[in-house]
Amino acid sequence: IRASNRDVGGRTIEMSETEYMVRGRGYLRNLQDLGNVVLKADPGGSGTPVLLRDVARIELGPDERRGIAEMNGTGEVVGGIVLKRDGMDALTTIDNIKTKLDALRPGLPEGVSIEPVYDRSQLIDAAIETLRHTLVEESLIVAAVCFVFLLHVRSALVAILTLPIGVLLAFAGMHALGIGSNIMSLGGIAIALGAMVDAAIVMIENAHKHVERLKPGEPRGPALIAAAKEVGPALFFSLLVIVASFLPVFTLEDQEGRLFKPLAYTKTFAMAGGAILSVTLVPVLMLFFVRGRIVPERKNPINRLLIGIYRPVIRLVLRIPTFTVAASVLVLGITAWPLSQLGSEFMPNLNEGTLLFMPVTLPGLSVTKAAELLQTQDRIIKSFPEVASVFGKAGRAMTATDPAPVEMTETIINLKPPGEWPAGKTLDQLIAEMNAALQLPGVSNAWTMPIKARIDMLSTGIRTPVGVKIFGPDLAVLERLGTAVERVVHDVPGTTSAFAERLGGGHYVEIAPDRQAAARYGLSVDDVQKVVAAALGGETVTTTVEGRERYGVNVRYPRALRDDVEAIASQVLVPAMGGAMVPLGQVASVRITLGPPSIRTENAQPVAYIYIDLQGRDLGGYVAEAARTVAAQVKMPPGYHIEWSGQFEYLQRAQAKLKVVVPATLAVILVLLFLNFGRITETLIVMLSVPFALVGGAWLMWWLDYNMSVAVAVGFIALAGVAAETGV
Repeated sequence: IRASNRDVGGRTIEMSETEYMVRGRGYLRNLQDLGNVVLKADPGGSGTPVLLRDVARIELGPDERRGIAEMNGTGEVVGGIVLKRDGMDALTTIDNIKTKLDALRPGLPEGVSIEPVYDRSQLIDAAIETLRHTLVEESLIVAAVCFVFLLHVRSALVAILTLPIGVLLAFAGMHALGIGSNIMSLGGIAIALGAMVDAAIVMIENAHKHVERLKPGEPRGPALIAAAKEVGPALFFSLLVIVASFLPVFTLEDQEGRLFKPLAYTKTFAMAGGAILSVTLVPVLMLFFVRGRIVPERKNPINRLLIGIYRPVIRLVLRIPTFTVAASVLVLGITAWPLSQLGSEFMPNLNEGTLLFMPVTLPGLSVTKAAELLQTQDRIIKSFPEVASVFGKAGRAMTATDPAPVEMTETIINLKPPGEWPAGKTLDQLIAEMNAALQLPGVSNAWTMPIKARIDMLSTGIRTPVGVKIFGPDLAVLERLGTAVERVVHDVPGTTSAFAERLGGGHYVEIAPDRQAAARYGLSVDDVQKVVAAALGGETVTTTVEGRERYGVNVRYPRALRDDVEAIASQVLVPAMGGAMVPLGQVASVRITLGPPSIRTENAQPVAYIYIDLQGRDLGGYVAEAARTVAAQVKMPPGYHIEWSGQFEYLQRAQAKLKVVVPATLAVILVLLFLNFGRITETLIVMLSVPFALVGGAWLMWWLDYNMSVAVAVGFIALAGVAAETGV
């Protein structure tokens, strides 16, 4: 067959002063050409050829199936995956895909439809729209507060005008660095808005104080300039302190860095813009707008009320300074208790509005059984009234980015809007109910969300919140240790499922050539292995070229001659010397064995994975307890060691980084404050205000049952900068 499928070039010849290129045309172009391939001539001398179609069935067939797609529990469908180019905007890409699909729909045959089964644009649009509303509302609130406290419309305009200009400066910085509008970049601007206008309000209020002291008819210009000079340097430095306080966020790496750096950049751009505007634009605007009648602070009813509350308190604490300091230190010390009660996690879960159900079963599951199991799971999930659609995939898609085995399932569950759910129903309750309904024999469930799952699998290979990796040289020992760890962590409170990959669960028909028996027939190991590859494996011997299409040509025994061990041993024949045909079983042993379905390695060592799903526990506390339990009950032989992975790995990395960077940032802030004040006393007073500012946050987190996370750490970093600014 290979010799009958060939084109060649014969250089050129010259005829009648014209050059002709010589080409030999011999490519197979269709099934008929394959059937006409000559194997030999009739040995009887009649010249009748024996053709391939005389000894073989020739047909167009599919490649080996390694994946199944199913929709809503109703049956199999064809699924498509779109890969976005690195660096491209997700929303633009999705819109382009929708436009292309709309163009395709009119030409579809009757009964065929294209249905999106996962659309990330809804989440993106909802997140950005929420932040747009927040920015507008925050701007209006800031404007209202400026007017209420100043009771002077034109003075309030000074502060209000700095807002859009500061935001525009932040957008200019985003554009320069190629940062798009997303939930984190817009969130950075939202965090910065209040602090941006803070400097303008302080400067305006100081200007009002100076104007109040003027005699009738005295010009305001010098007073306004004096007011700006009085507080300008302190305001500028205080805003710089807020900018410097965010330096730890810039040092975050990997997933947390990609997530929070846009926020840090936009907040820094906005605060830097605010600092520049506070000492440039705001004084100029004051000369234009701080005119007319200025209402004294004591005549503003709101200010009068607040001053009435504040002054007795300040008089009291100044009369008893020792008690005040002691009480503050006591409150700070007591705050250690709620902090000790907080759990820890890498990041709070983002509700993507879509669930990803990723169960696994034991290796060796057939494609037929996988399809049946997938349809059963999808039908159960679709029966829940909160579910809009279910798209399940077992095995791998036709892409190199998806190396999933047949026993691994990924099911995308699109949920209806929460307003259509039963009253009081939460996402955690829904997951718990689905998990209870999907307790199928031999299946271990895991629940996550699509974006989160992709990030986790790309980062550590662990698709559940917690994973265990056991390293060592021997696969059998790794499997034994993995199943032991699986059994132990099942009993740790909070575990919903635990599954250790079976490293020896693959089923094999093993054909081992008998070298001595083969030698008696003049056969080498290669002669035997070629028959195994072709007769059983369907070796691709050549490729046909049919226009732009290419088809592999496989040669393989019919199914009846290779569907069990006995048939393989007795009916698969090996050509020997002298034209003899020897049954495979006479020159090789044919037996069924178990072996590894796949082998993982990390850092040049074989590794076993254990996937752990949990609910109702914080990540750090769960891993600490599980690690103690495993260490006490599972003994690692020499040469083997265990590592806890998944989100816990991210948490450890982020904590280690922040332990170094946060103290260094505090040192930078200390230097900035000293440059501003020129004295260590005022500098230390401001720095001491920072830990006291964290007290309320710690108690509120305990009250709301929040866990410590990278997101919370970023919030406290932002708070520390504002506390230092207030102290200045």
